[in-house]
Amino acid sequence: MGCLRRALRLGLRRGLSSSSAAPAAAEQAELPPPRPSAGRRVVVTGLGAVTPLGRGVGPTWDRLVAGGCAVRALAAEDLRLPGGADAGRTLEQLPSRVAAPVPRGKGDAEFDEEAWTKDNKSISGFIAYALCAADEALRDANWLPSEDEKKERTGVSIGGGIGSISDILDASQMILENRLRRLSPYFIPKILINMASGHVSMRYGFQGPNHAAVTACATGAHSIGDATRMIQFGDADVMVAGGTESSIDALSIAGFSRLRALSTKYNSLPQAASRPFDCGRDGFVIGEGCGVMVLEALDHAKERGAKIYAEVRGYGMSGDAHHITQPQNDGRGATLAMKRALDQSGLQADQIDYLNAHATSTPLGDAVEANAIKSVFGDHATSGGLALSSTKGAIGHLLGAAGSVEAIFTVLAIHHGIAPPTLNLEKPDTLFEGAFMPLSSPKKMPIRAAISNSFGFGGTNTSLLFSCPP
Repeated sequence: MGCLRRALRLGLRRGLSSSSAAPAAAEQAELPPPRPSAGRRVVVTGLGAVTPLGRGVGPTWDRLVAGGCAVRALAAEDLRLPGGADAGRTLEQLPSRVAAPVPRGKGDAEFDEEAWTKDNKSISGFIAYALCAADEALRDANWLPSEDEKKERTGVSIGGGIGSISDILDASQMILENRLRRLSPYFIPKILINMASGHVSMRYGFQGPNHAAVTACATGAHSIGDATRMIQFGDADVMVAGGTESSIDALSIAGFSRLRALSTKYNSLPQAASRPFDCGRDGFVIGEGCGVMVLEALDHAKERGAKIYAEVRGYGMSGDAHHITQPQNDGRGATLAMKRALDQSGLQADQIDYLNAHATSTPLGDAVEANAIKSVFGDHATSGGLALSSTKGAIGHLLGAAGSVEAIFTVLAIHHGIAPPTLNLEKPDTLFEGAFMPLSSPKKMPIRAAISNSFGFGGTNTSLLFSCPP
């Protein structure tokens, strides 16, 4: 009635009599209340990945639980410098000379970039990773619909952290060399983050929500959480969701090095460089890749007989409101994200069996997260009831793709009943004692529910909570 009262008052001020205003007002019916959330349950029905451990979910998972490590020494060709640049000299100047690149080639577990880019000049590396991972996830889910109404109910939510820095570097070099007319007309489409979602939707004809989160290293997790909400609110029946990144290049590495965020102590021992929760950690190792999930309304998945890996039970978000790159010392932001995921799920802390930590191998970040985990899980954590690990020891930090790839690991931990290990945990941080200790080897165990944490620059925090299939 508030809108009607305001209309009446406005009419009277303009010299209308109450008798002349009343009929117009009476003819207007009150607006109906907002449509409530559909509240549908959301499940994971397909998985796809391109990671430093290999192309494909199967090879990646097998190497992960076997203790494989994809970190290696940087080579000059990894830097993706413009033609004429002295890559060798640039490499020598970089403080951090280790990385976890995606293996390239035409082998079964290698990424063949030409297969995804040769017919389209607007596809850059991070888009190609997304196309490859999305294709695997859709085939895994057996969801390649031809009917228009099904395509209209299928959306895409694939984000990225910083896009294609190497293409920006190439373009800027052309400007400096007065070769403006040689700049590709595809330059802008190649660097836009939302083009990963755009290309996937165009390839398969999906006309549901087309969305891209850009939240630094929480991007992949936000993309999955946002897609879950879209299904819950009835905007789609199926969502293709994840994060992608291709940022192993000279400028990205130099930039993170200037932030003192990267590991520099282990240039001669690359596979020891990424060591989450270890006393010897000194920064993260930059990685790349993509992780994509097919998310689906439970009733829709059951109706078509889809296999179900897990259910998305909770999506917690928070902001540190503290610093551009550093978390709060008390871990308040991480604590809030985990608690909100738990609250949304309806589960208690002691019902979570595994937690995949964000832990990037930075001195401050790992310690803050460990304290936040103790704060949220209390006796359940300190008594050994919560299995804990960070998988970044094996793959490095995939930036915008980290959250989605690690969410896939969390779902597979539930599916296979195996909690993956934390590599290079030789001397655990003094914050850990007794039964509260990250796993240094894979652990076979029933996992009813699990959390995947993802945090990013700007103080953005996300926790995804998955549980066994309903």
